[in-house]
This record gives sequence, structure tokens and C-alpha cells, in this order.
Amino acid sequence: MKAEVSMCYGLSLRTQENKNTAIQLIPVNKKALKHFLKDCPEYQAWIDHHQFAHKCHSVLTLPATTGVISQVLVGIEGFDPYFALASAAERLSPHTYELDDRYDLISLEQAALGWSLACYRFSYFKPIKPTPMLQVDAAILAVVQPLASSIGMVRDWVNMPAEDMNPEALAMTVDEIGLRFKAVTTTVIGEDLLAHHFPMIHAVGRAGHTEPRLIQLVWGNPAHPRLALVGKGVCFDTGGLDLKDAAGMLRMKKDMGGAAHALALSYLIMAYQLPVHLSLYIPAVENNVASNAYRPGDVYVTRKGLTVEIGNTDAEGRLVLSDALTLACEQEPDLLIDFATLTGAARVALGPEIPALFSNQPAIAQEILTISQEIQDLVWPMPLYRPYASGLESKIADLNNVASHGLAGAIIGALFLEKFVDPGIDWCHLDLNAWNTRALPGRPEGGEAQGLRAVFAYLVKRYVK
Repeated sequence: MKAEVSMCYGLSLRTQENKNTAIQLIPVNKKALKHFLKDCPEYQAWIDHHQFAHKCHSVLTLPATTGVISQVLVGIEGFDPYFALASAAERLSPHTYELDDRYDLISLEQAALGWSLACYRFSYFKPIKPTPMLQVDAAILAVVQPLASSIGMVRDWVNMPAEDMNPEALAMTVDEIGLRFKAVTTTVIGEDLLAHHFPMIHAVGRAGHTEPRLIQLVWGNPAHPRLALVGKGVCFDTGGLDLKDAAGMLRMKKDMGGAAHALALSYLIMAYQLPVHLSLYIPAVENNVASNAYRPGDVYVTRKGLTVEIGNTDAEGRLVLSDALTLACEQEPDLLIDFATLTGAARVALGPEIPALFSNQPAIAQEILTISQEIQDLVWPMPLYRPYASGLESKIADLNNVASHGLAGAIIGALFLEKFVDPGIDWCHLDLNAWNTRALPGRPEGGEAQGLRAVFAYLVKRYVK
């Protein structure tokens, strides 16, 4: 596959002119460090003085006789190969470096991706310091840059304050990505949502100071298999009339993280020119409090025709997704995938770093799990245990948007969404956090892409023959 090369952090192209100017990065484990000291015994005292070990996160600069840095040792013992160089990228001064994998310990492609992600900075409102640069060949750059760019996009979009990434700004972002790849984008806005029969998107978003909208992007050859992506685009979630407390609202700019993932995945699909006919659907709203906000106890007729009683206005994501999923199924896709920051219950079950994966095709979920483990972008399958759907029963409507109890919340949310997926359509639902609650090498605290590489790798395996 040929990918469109895009801008990303921390990587530069090695050329004939600059290939001898970079400082060498030498990954070492216990065995390799012994070999290095055998070959370069003059550094024994320096390494002992700085108590350098071969363990992960260890970084030591080695001076030449002139006093300048000539080489850097990077300990990688027991470390994730994708982030083998991440600690070095975060700690080294802003010079130009080059991997010297003389002991054949890591993959340059994997290490370059982790390096780039470690050099990521959210820079919209605050100047950033220069980052170190890793020189790589054109072939490595062509593979790594689209992946690093897509992850950087998710981070940027999720980190952006809700005032600057409202439904209108999100639509403009989709337009910009679409224009780049000559995709067709359309947006249904405000009262037109009712005319085009997207009642749930309108109901949830009508109290926002920026009008709700359904954003669509279409790309690719209609003769190719149809792939539909849906992303929850709740640009800020107060909880509505069932208001969150201050702590619960603090990070709710990230509630459009599903939309960010779906759009970034669309970017990857178009950049790598996967042989699919892609349709992207993003219901973009603000779940705000106002005199016209939707209320607990209200009943709405969805696009699918099912009636839904509102048991809690803070379970709004599944409502806007219901209309988008229905529209996606009307196109009879070969595969339908949705991304959503849907439930806190998924975080309770799996923590903040592992997305929950639901699918009506267990074989697909298993395949994505296997891929996610292989490339260190973990997702975890959860059961669509359909007997729990009884918790969504309503006395006055076809279903309620929340269960009558507080148990199995992630499964209940997925079962609600499944009501709007036509039988016979392969469907996956990722309930993700889209946020790093702690800083790890290459993964700063803040907005994060979770499961993006794994799902993309699955799509490549499924569609690229």
C-alpha cells in the first residue's frame, strides 16, 4: 500500500547530505551492553559513574574526546518494542539522532512510531520547545507518518477545549480532511435534522449554543465493499438536566473522542487508499442545560421507528448514535464500526487504557483482539449478553435509554446500540476512554487514540488482498 505522507512530530528524512551528521542511538539489553563495553572499554568508567543499566527507560549520553555527544545508549530490557525509544525522545536535547541497531534488537519502523508519539506536543495555546529529531529512510517515513499523524490528530481534537471544538468546528475539520482526499462531505444542521428525520440528534443537541448536526463523508470506489464508520461526537457533555457534578464534567471535552477516532481512521483509510467504499457518520452535539433541553421521562421516535423513553439525559451518546447507526445500515455496509466514549462502566471493567470491544460476530472480535496483542494496541472483547436487554424495557415505549439497575452498564449500552443495527450486518462497537489518565513513555496525559492501529490493521487484513 502506498500512503500519503503527512506531517508528524520528531521524524526527518535521512538524505545523502545529512546522513553522517546525526548522533547515534544504540539500543542495549543486558547482553548487548556487555558486547558494547567489550568493543568500547573506554566508556566503562563513564557508565559505572552514571549507574547506567540496560533496563527500560535508561538513557545515557556518551561524550567524544572533544566533549560533544557522540552516541547515546538506550536501555530496552523488557520494554514494549513500539515505545523502545520513547524515553529517549522525551529526555534528549533537541539534536538530530539516528538509530544504530548494531545488536539487531528492535524494529526501526516500530521504534520510529513510538519516537514520534513521544515527541507529540499539544501546541495550540502554548509555545512548545523544540523536540529531538530522528532521521529515517523514506520507506520508513512513508509507513510511520500516516500512523503517527492519525494518532496526533486524535490527541489534538480530544485535547481541544469544547469552545474551539464545537459541532461546527468538528464539521469544518471533517470538511478539511475530506477536501484533502477529494471525498464528498455533507452536513445536516439544526432544524433540518427533523426534516431529514434525525430526531434523536436534534433532541439531544438542541440546547447547545452551537446547533447540532449530522456530518457525513463519502470516499472511494462504489464498486468496492462498503465500510461504514460512526463516531460519537458529543463535543461537551454536561449530563443535561441530569447534571454531572464538577469533577464529572471536568474532562467532558473528550466526549467527542469516538468521532475523533472514526475521523482519524477515515484519514488512514484514505491515506493508504484501502479498496473500500467508505462512509463516515458523526452526530455532533453539545449536551447542555437550557429551557429547551430534552428531559427525563420524554419519549422520542427514533429514525428507525423505535420509541425511546429517556431514563437519564446523561446517557445521550447512545441516543445520537442510534440515528447515525440506522442511517449507516440503510446503505447496507459490508462492515459497520462505531467508536464512542459511551460508558464509565467499561472503564470500571477494563480501566482507562483498554477499550471494550463488542461485536455481533465473535470471530471478528477475536481477530481484532489477536491483532491488537501483536501490535501492542490492546482492545478487549466483551459479551453481547442479550438476556440483559430486558433491563432496557419501558412501560410506555419500545425501550428505555438506561437500565432499571446500575449493573453491566457497558453491555447494556452496547445492547441498546445493537437495537439499531440491522441483522446480517457485521458490526463492531468500541467503548473507549480516549484519554490517558497517567503519563507513560510516548503516551502523555491527555487525549489518546486507543485501538485505532488495531482496527486499521484488521481492515487492512480484511480488504487488502
